[in-house]
Amino acid sequence: MGLFGSPTLLGIAAETLDFARSAAAETHPDEYMGLLRSQNASELGLDDAGIVITDVLVIPGTRSNPVSATVKTSLVPNDMRAAGSIHSHPNGVLRPSAADRATFGRGEAHVILGAPYGPDDWRAFDNEGEPRDLEVLDVSLPDDEEFFDFTQADIDEELR
Repeated sequence: MGLFGSPTLLGIAAETLDFARSAAAETHPDEYMGLLRSQNASELGLDDAGIVITDVLVIPGTRSNPVSATVKTSLVPNDMRAAGSIHSHPNGVLRPSAADRATFGRGEAHVILGAPYGPDDWRAFDNEGEPRDLEVLDVSLPDDEEFFDFTQADIDEELR
């Protein structure tokens, strides 16, 4: 268990990191920004107790340019699965700026992706902006199509 009984962050799913690196490359030369969400390791078939970063949540209305990205904080969900943040530095610098450090509040890991967004072009930091280890885990994530696999009858049944 982590601080105040919160689960230990075991790492980030490889598929999640790949998604974020691809999204950052598509957003280039502007910054990319998202929030990291986690799942219990046991839900992913891992024997270890703790959580794994599995999702990147992009907040509607996020604005970005080549030197910054701004999230509308009023649209950030109050989410128990929050694990940190992720954003890109189109200039390739893999260390947090003073402005970055000011946003590293919620969650245990804050990831910076740097151009050209290759497999080694990223670093993780803690809430203070200090480097931290973040293992990349090869886990199977739930299929997105299964999430959206429902009918109107399923919705009607759920509403009853």
